[in-house]
Amino acid sequence: MSRRRKAEKRKIPPDPIYNNANIAKFINCLMKKGKKSLAQKIVYQALELFAKKVKIDNPMKAFEQALENAKPSLQVKSRRIGGATYQVPMEVPPNKKLYLATRWIIQNAKSKKGKSMLDGLILELTDCYNNQGATIKKKEELHKMAEANKAFAHYK
Repeated sequence: MSRRRKAEKRKIPPDPIYNNANIAKFINCLMKKGKKSLAQKIVYQALELFAKKVKIDNPMKAFEQALENAKPSLQVKSRRIGGATYQVPMEVPPNKKLYLATRWIIQNAKSKKGKSMLDGLILELTDCYNNQGATIKKKEELHKMAEANKAFAHYK
């Protein structure tokens, strides 16, 4: 890590269809080996089919709601104090909330066996929208762990 200056945060331009930065970040997380057009095609098709599945005419609102349901509010960080390591609960910064939710949704969509990425993404977004599924379970496990270690909160 550089000691001279802090790295500048890059501003990601919004996506061309919905003009939304969150979708652009989602596409970039999904992209592999620089194939952005393929990632865009998958995400845009998934958003349209997902909006039809949850019976909402605006795919943007449905996507934002699914992301909001998947975002964690607490996390645990390891702190070493006097030879013992404690799991200290902390609030998650807003940009990390989005990153974690995006990463979990994409991981769980990829892990659906026998499904294409498009089908897995539709299923995972639908589950997040309905507050169920693997992504929501992961968020709840993180919150439970933070709640269980609340006694160590003073070590922040």
